[in-house]
Amino acid sequence: MATSFAVLARRGAAALATAAVLGTATAPAAFADGTSPSPAAPGLYGTGDPKFDGVFRQSLAFIAQHAAGVSPTGQAVDWLTGQQCADGGFPGFRADAKTPCDAKAGEFTDATAAAVQGLAAVGGRDRAVAKGLDWLKAHQNADGGWGMGPSNPSDANSTAIAVGAFAAAGQDPAKAAVKDGKTPFDALSSFQIRCQEKEEKKDQAGAFGYMPQNGELPANDLASTAAATAVLGKGFLVPAAKGADRPVQPAACGDGADAGQWNAAEAVAGYLAKKLDANNGFLKSSMPGAPEGPDTGATADAALALAAGGHVEAARKPLKWLESADSKTAEWAKGNPGRLAKLVLAAHAAGADPRSFGGTDLVAALNETGPKPEPSSSDASPAKKDEKKDDGGGFGAWWFVAVFFVASVGVGFLISGRKKKNQL
Repeated sequence: MATSFAVLARRGAAALATAAVLGTATAPAAFADGTSPSPAAPGLYGTGDPKFDGVFRQSLAFIAQHAAGVSPTGQAVDWLTGQQCADGGFPGFRADAKTPCDAKAGEFTDATAAAVQGLAAVGGRDRAVAKGLDWLKAHQNADGGWGMGPSNPSDANSTAIAVGAFAAAGQDPAKAAVKDGKTPFDALSSFQIRCQEKEEKKDQAGAFGYMPQNGELPANDLASTAAATAVLGKGFLVPAAKGADRPVQPAACGDGADAGQWNAAEAVAGYLAKKLDANNGFLKSSMPGAPEGPDTGATADAALALAAGGHVEAARKPLKWLESADSKTAEWAKGNPGRLAKLVLAAHAAGADPRSFGGTDLVAALNETGPKPEPSSSDASPAKKDEKKDDGGGFGAWWFVAVFFVASVGVGFLISGRKKKNQL
């Protein structure tokens, strides 16, 4: 296992770059934000270097636009479909779609699962979606989960995003993705921390770890936000909150606790709500080497996860922080399609208005980072806009696997797409 961690750590460094683009406040200058589409890749959202996060940010943009009733142009959808490899997998980004993908090292679970969700949202690309799901099933591990790439050990984040892919395609992950009798939920269960006897770890009950390290499973907030949605059988697209709020119920531990009544979704929601309350509405960065302070991307993920469980009031606490001028969220997300998409999805899920979020129209800002959307998209279902063709598009892509690991394999941003250090 030591060898595996060394390999993952190296890949994580690259992945970390992706995470930064999508989610952290410390993204390198090479990933500078822009306000117009990339001239080097017609149809691609954003002007930042797409090497690690091109497929991921495009996919998130489509999902967020769908939530807002916006349909991306065919050029943008063609770009993403054209990133698919011949075997159905996706890379983080492929500059030359004519060059065959490296099936062993160039395709990634997170990129593939994100692309499936993005293409399912726009509609009309059933062949590409089916091929993506087939790739995921072909690379599912015996424990029911997925690692960041083929042959990598399962981790909470990649498993979580894969669950979202099957859900987005209208399939039950517990039935559609079964390997050696194990489902993705079996794998996720192995990453969740139960009640602890050690006093210093008692506050971790309900949290998820990225993956075990040296026999321990460290709690990781990025893994927890990703898994919190996945254990509900949901992906990035969460319906707008309706009905009465469901108060958060922290995990019951200690004398009298019934282990048989453990509820994974409620337990992780309780953990996240407690962490947010302790920090006055935000989550802190859990990326190795990242500066101390708020993690805007993880905070948006937490709002989405809590809203997915019906915990609307708990979800609105991080949203309130994100909307505040002190959070500098608008500056963090400016010109970055992945980050803007995260905010749109979180606001939408919690019943807030993404078109009036802290004084910013997030939907308009997202639309401006890519080709002009289809006209009158708000008057029709985005899922039907592109049904006019299903070219199955399937050629390579190469994922930004490296986002998470960076300095330590357990870091949470590996989690859901190796989103560059908390930035997405």
